[in-house]
Amino acid sequence: MGSDAHVIVVGGPPGLAEVACRRIDELERRWSRFIADSEINELNRNAGRGLVVSSDTALLVQRAIAAWRLTGGSFDPTVLGAMIRSGYDRSIDELDDDRSSAPASSLVVGCTDIVVDGHTVRLPAGTGFDPGGIGKGLAADLVTEEMVLAGATGVCINLGGDVRVAGHGPDDGAWTVAIEHPWCSEPIVLVGLHAGAVTTSTTLRRTWRIDGESRHHLIDPCTGEPSDSDLNLVSVVGGEAWMSEVLAKAMLLRGAERAFDIIDANAIQALTVDLDGVVRTTPGLQAFVGAATLPTSIPRPLTDPSPVISGPTTSEEHPS
Repeated sequence: MGSDAHVIVVGGPPGLAEVACRRIDELERRWSRFIADSEINELNRNAGRGLVVSSDTALLVQRAIAAWRLTGGSFDPTVLGAMIRSGYDRSIDELDDDRSSAPASSLVVGCTDIVVDGHTVRLPAGTGFDPGGIGKGLAADLVTEEMVLAGATGVCINLGGDVRVAGHGPDDGAWTVAIEHPWCSEPIVLVGLHAGAVTTSTTLRRTWRIDGESRHHLIDPCTGEPSDSDLNLVSVVGGEAWMSEVLAKAMLLRGAERAFDIIDANAIQALTVDLDGVVRTTPGLQAFVGAATLPTSIPRPLTDPSPVISGPTTSEEHPS
């Protein structure tokens, strides 16, 4: 998954935070395309044949298929070949600053012919499966739920900006989750919630240059190229991180005019930022920010900063 993990566990047996970190590491080893013997890479190497995988990986593939259907194909885990062609062929912190494009290793084919039968998964021949952000979101969901079952009274799991919380925070109140924008030195919104998820997709992080051209990791399945959406950031507040993650990406790819059409504003709240810094939100988001005023715009930099490789910067563990 290639992201930092921030873990906070309140209450429960001693050492529960360490258990959470080990579980995250286990899911990383199973799902990362940057680990040669991960189950995801085994599936890709065996595309066209059924492969027995762990229950975690079978669930991940099932969730990815559900997300593809939910978003009408805007989220598509079969974009691996397009991702590699765009230059994201290794962990983000190992990318060179500027280089030539790589050949595609697989096609964007959608999820119609992916088969999950118990613990056996079969990808269509020629398919490259990349769980992307849904892996982070689902991992946060699984670990949060497991820690609560193990006796924690409060949990916060942040995997690369996909945040899932449950129970009481360290001060016995709600959790506060910051929505940040790369143009701003301070959070643009502080969201308070007792249970649920806050996830963000943006074209302004995980960037690099290929053949002198700026690229980012959000591939539009319709073109096989990095998105040219007029939105540069979408944050979603929902019940589960895996679903909030895929909705954030789908909204960003749809663009400002159609972004909110894909969500049920009674169940999902969201915030978008366009290329001019205009901020739009669902009406229900106000309930999550208390008396604070939701922004209507943020200042755009006077000059666009030169794209640089952007990835994880810190790693932190908070013991129980």
